[in-house]
Amino acid sequence: MTPTTTPTIPTPTTQVINKPPRKNHFLSGGFSGVLSAVLLQPADLLKTRLQQSPPTTSATRTLLTTLQKIASSPRPIRSLWRGTLPSAIRTGVGSALYFSALNTIRSGFSTRSSTTASSSLPTLSPLGNLTSGAGTRAVVGYLMMPVTILKVRYESSLYTYPTLFSACKDIYKTEGVRGFFSGWGATAIRDAPYAGLYVVFYEQSKKTLSRFWHAKEGAGGGMDVGTAAGINVLSGAGAASLATAITNPFDALKTRIQVAPERYRNLWHAAKVVVKEDGRWKGRALFDGLGLRIARKAISSAVVWGIYEGLVR
Repeated sequence: MTPTTTPTIPTPTTQVINKPPRKNHFLSGGFSGVLSAVLLQPADLLKTRLQQSPPTTSATRTLLTTLQKIASSPRPIRSLWRGTLPSAIRTGVGSALYFSALNTIRSGFSTRSSTTASSSLPTLSPLGNLTSGAGTRAVVGYLMMPVTILKVRYESSLYTYPTLFSACKDIYKTEGVRGFFSGWGATAIRDAPYAGLYVVFYEQSKKTLSRFWHAKEGAGGGMDVGTAAGINVLSGAGAASLATAITNPFDALKTRIQVAPERYRNLWHAAKVVVKEDGRWKGRALFDGLGLRIARKAISSAVVWGIYEGLVR
């Protein structure tokens, strides 16, 4: 007689979500940050030149005249990429710290995995995205502030530092340690809201585009890598454009304070001086470089967040 076997009833199992190691977020963020900094340095330099001076004294007020002046220099290509080293250090290290810290914070507060088909990142409420993005960016921005000062001074036409070491010596000699943190308030007021708004817009855009994709293709199959990357790139560019347009006045004030701290004492004083200098335009200078900054941020965010999420996945 053949023994009967009791059929095995599968027991419910908890789905285990494989989370990438924290070092993956650090390395992915650093790589994408360095790549975007090197590729887009000319846009950063042109934006700084447009924002650096009052309209009554600036010889490079418009983008065209700025480009003409650089083109007439002995080494125009090299001049466009001036400041690439401090920019790469700032963006590379800053992005590595930001992405790894942001993921740690969001993972700690998240109670569920991502519901967005294109993403493998933790999911939070809009308020959670806003506060985590803003808080993380403010802290990382403070840590990277000395490198940010060097980057802006190098990009400006008001300084002719031959090396980073000579720039550090000159800033310390003339302004002391405080000189390496000039414009910190304006930078924080720009960066924290920008980062918070960016994460909110970015995550919402990914959800919307993913739902649209599912509605069009049906929910039966999984999303392929190319589609996921496309959604992340479009979301990054769109989120950056919106957040940049909202925070550009603080970016313009930050640049003024960092290149001329003796003229602009603080954020409020800089705002009053800029509005007064503008005469009948009443603050148009607060939006100097807006087009360049939107283009630069849109491309940068598409590259950085697209590569970052792709490497993490």
